[in-house]
Formats: sequence, C-alpha cells, structure tokens
Amino acid sequence: MSHISPETLKTQAEQVLEQLLAKGGSLTAKDRMAIPAQAMPEQEPAVRARNFTEVALGYSEAQARVEAMRCLQCRKKPCVEGCPVRLDIPGFVAAIAAGEYQQAIDIIKRDSLLPAICGRVCPQESQCQAECTLTKALKDVNQAVSIGRLERFAADWERTQGMKTPAVKPSTGRRVAVIGSGPASLVVAADVRREGHAVTILEAFHKPGGVMIYGIPEFRLPKQIVQVEIDSLLAMGVELRTNFVVGRTRRLQDLLQVDGYDAIFVGTGAGLPKFMSIPGEEYVGVFSANEYLTRVNLMKAYMKESGTPVLPARHVVVVGGGNVAMDAARTALRLGAERVSIVYRRTEAEMPARVEEVGHAKEEGIEFRLLQNPTRILGDEHGRVTGIECLKYELGEPDDSGRRRPVAIPGSEFLLEADTVIVAIGNGSNPLLTSTAPDLKLNKWGNILIDPDGKTSMDRVFAGGDIVLGAATVILAMGQGRQAAVSINRMLAALP
Repeated sequence: MSHISPETLKTQAEQVLEQLLAKGGSLTAKDRMAIPAQAMPEQEPAVRARNFTEVALGYSEAQARVEAMRCLQCRKKPCVEGCPVRLDIPGFVAAIAAGEYQQAIDIIKRDSLLPAICGRVCPQESQCQAECTLTKALKDVNQAVSIGRLERFAADWERTQGMKTPAVKPSTGRRVAVIGSGPASLVVAADVRREGHAVTILEAFHKPGGVMIYGIPEFRLPKQIVQVEIDSLLAMGVELRTNFVVGRTRRLQDLLQVDGYDAIFVGTGAGLPKFMSIPGEEYVGVFSANEYLTRVNLMKAYMKESGTPVLPARHVVVVGGGNVAMDAARTALRLGAERVSIVYRRTEAEMPARVEEVGHAKEEGIEFRLLQNPTRILGDEHGRVTGIECLKYELGEPDDSGRRRPVAIPGSEFLLEADTVIVAIGNGSNPLLTSTAPDLKLNKWGNILIDPDGKTSMDRVFAGGDIVLGAATVILAMGQGRQAAVSINRMLAALP
C-alpha cells in the first residue's frame, strides 16, 4: 500500500466528519459500518528508516471522531471482555465521537493509568479489537474500531492540556516497597499511593521505566511519554530510588524486617536473555537483543554525544520473530546497517510479533528469511563475526503452543554473510532477587508463583508482570499490578 500523507488523511477525515455531523447524530448501525476505517498517519518509510522519531504520528481530531463514530455501542460490550484491565471502551469511544475529550480520558483513567503507552504498544488486534463486533461482522480484525489509536489520541490530548495529579488520601503511616519500575510496578505504586500509603520504588537501573525505557525503541514509544507518567507518580509523593538492586543492595527479608516496610510488590520483569547454544556465540558481534536495545534505548547509543559505544555494522542478522526481533532489526537499520535480515524458523503466520510491526519492518526494507534457523556462527581469526550457517525448515504438526512445529530439512545448510548477529528468542527471569529469597516459590522457569490475588508464598510479598508471566505485554502486566494493588490495600487496611 502506498504511503498517504498525514495532511491528506486529515483532509479526508474532515470531509467525512462534516457529512456525518450533518446527519444530526442519528447514525444507524448500517451507517456506522459504512464509515471508512481511519488509517494511522505515519512518517514516510524511506525517511523514518533512518531516524529515531516516532513512526506513528497519531490521529487528527477529525480522524479520531470519525473512527469513534464507527463504534456500534454494542449492548454486550465484547471489546471490554477482551481488555485485560476491563476498560469501559464504548464509554470513552462515545465521548471521543462527541468531541468530549476530557470525559474520554477520565473514563480511561478509572482503569488504566498508562493510556499513552498502552495505546502505542499493546496488541489490541489480539485483545479488545479481536472481540469487536465489526471484526466479526466484516470478518477482518483490521476493520475493527481502532481502540488503541483512540486511547492514544485521548492520552495525547490530555498531555497537551496539562496532566492532572491524581488525588491522594491522608497518610495511613503504612509503607510499601515496589521493586522495579515497569508497567506493573507503576500501576501498583499509583494505586497504593492513592490510598494514602507511603510508596518507595526501588529501581536497579539509573533511570526508571523498566522495559518501556530499555526495551522499546524511541521510534515506537518516545521516552518523554514514559517520563510524564513517572513525573505524575513523583508529584503524588512516591519516592524513587535508582541504582538499588534488590538481592544485592538489599534482600526482600531485609526490606520487611530491617527497613520496616509493611508490604512489598515485586515487578522486576524478565530481563535475562536466552541464547541459542550453538557454536560461535562467543564471537565479537553477537548480541542479545536485550543488551543491544538497552545500549541504544536506555544509554542512547544512537546519539553521538551520549558516549555509549555500539558496534558499527553493515550486514545484520536478527534471529527471532517477536516484537523484540522487529525492534532490534529496525534499530539496526536506523544505526546505518546496509542490510538487515530477520531469520525465523517458522512462517510469517506463526510470528508472535504484532502484524503492524511486521508491516512497518517490511516497509522499511527489512529482509525476512522464513523457515530458516542458524546452526552455527562463523568468525575470522580475530574472533569477529563473518556470517552464519543456517538450515532450512518445513512445518510439521502443531506443538504445545498450537503453532506448527518447524522440522529441519536434512542437507539444506547454507551460509549467510553477517558482521553482527542479534539473538531475540526470548528472556527469562533474572535469579539475582529470587536466589536470595529462599521462601519464594518459583515455577520450573524461575518465575514467581502467585495466587489469584497476586500474593507470593512469602508473607506480605506480592508480585506481577513478566517476573510472573514470563515475557508478556504491557497491558497484561498492568492487569496483574492492578489486582496486586487491590490486595495490598485490603491487607494494609486490615492491619491493627
């Protein structure tokens, strides 16, 4: 599909909106289903592929209202059932359709504190939009109401108006430690602080924000947006302590017994990279996607003045098919690589990455090498990467994940030139914290086990997010954080 300029999309939407408003608000379901879905304005692919500015530019006011008018306002609200935090989606969408943007953001913030973030990075197409009645009626999830884009519109509108600091109840004298500052932790910090409890966030890195800061690139989630959410917490009176590594600086037991916290929430994420265990992974030029993205996103290696080194590359191979693989590949391209290839052992249909992210990568010139997987990494006499050997695959029967299992084709090995290899096949939980807390029960992957209320096997210790779920989404982490906050507040209220 050819690129359409933001100006053209805005003008087209203004014309449609004028026609819809002329009907006087008496739109039938048939009228709504005939309204054209609004495309997201974006930077032109050849331009954005060489900069770190946000790709998606956001709806204009006319686009947002037109898109919101497509909502059928279903009585059963199936979209709400598809949302992990149960947003009142029809409510805020109707408010946008009416041009009542403050009302829209007020409705959203009853259940979600990070709408500008969720509207950008959550996989709505497999959650709320998958359940949209338009998806079923038109037999295409791409024809659903663009709930995520409307959520982003409302949040961005609020930011231009000036953010309101949430109200905080009088002090209770209770103290809660929140470990980590990713999406689950931010939700817990806000919900617990609202009830009047003192909250301290303990962050291992020098900057807060978790995976939203170190993992997701600037061109997909501008860091200034995350900082606005952090600033809101600080304005509420939440204390932030960075460079604080629980498990080394302090153990969980010490926080409770020595420092006197009444409750703890563990939201440390899943930041331990996995590798392929193939020959050559020790060569210079092999990175985990975690390290690569952290250097660029958190330490701003793409800015020369940052002083953070990043290996110059001409031919980059990224192994994996998830959102992190797309992020790493698109980042490498923006850092100046001449050719970037994604190697994935299944087909595009089985890729866990968002369809939108795959589409953006293709538009920017990323090469997709499907049904292939590395068997070894090649290097020169100086220990530097020169290429990879891959094996071709075909799909067999479904595995435990429900996706068809890749089956190697004997004798199909071939060589692929590369001077950088980025491994993006997932992350596990870092054992630093859990290894110093023997009373914490874990599953076989090292994730913390919790009950339905978010409580762990340790008294007064709760957990949520990727440290429980494994690598998941922002909105799922938020859902767990919300449940844990409810449980923490209930527990603290019952204390004598």
